[in-house]
Amino acid sequence: MAATLPSSAAVTVRPATVEDVGLLHRFSVDLATYEDEPDAVTSTPQTLARDGFGADPKFAALIAERGGKPVGFALYTFNYSVWTAARGIFIEDIWVVPGERRGGVARALMAALARECLARGIRRIDLNVLDWNPARGFYERLGFRWIRTWLPYRLSGEALAKLAGD
Repeated sequence: MAATLPSSAAVTVRPATVEDVGLLHRFSVDLATYEDEPDAVTSTPQTLARDGFGADPKFAALIAERGGKPVGFALYTFNYSVWTAARGIFIEDIWVVPGERRGGVARALMAALARECLARGIRRIDLNVLDWNPARGFYERLGFRWIRTWLPYRLSGEALAKLAGD
């Protein structure tokens, strides 16, 4: 088992590059496994390279490192609110390796996203979190608020194809 660096070592956050697609994929699989969906990841490093770093990027990502070692990531997309006439960030995935949790990694990732928002005129950050995930308390301590009156819905797979055929 590899030794972890002391949590006192500084966490740095940097934008992901195409060279990080293998790491992004591995972290995505780790997250899916944690969420009891180990077979849900159908992306590959190649599709991540195409979709995140090609001519028309579909997502952006940040990598957190401690002592030069990758310890977490946040992958996000942009949304838009017609109410506020401003873009927002939607965090699709955020993951911190288990041995690095409670060491400031997730907070560093979230702070970097908040700085990006302020620098680019982005007005909000949205995310979804599973009801059983203990990270809910972390998000609430940062200032995220559960929108109790909104329920997430999703259309995919057969239902999407069926509707498209109408």
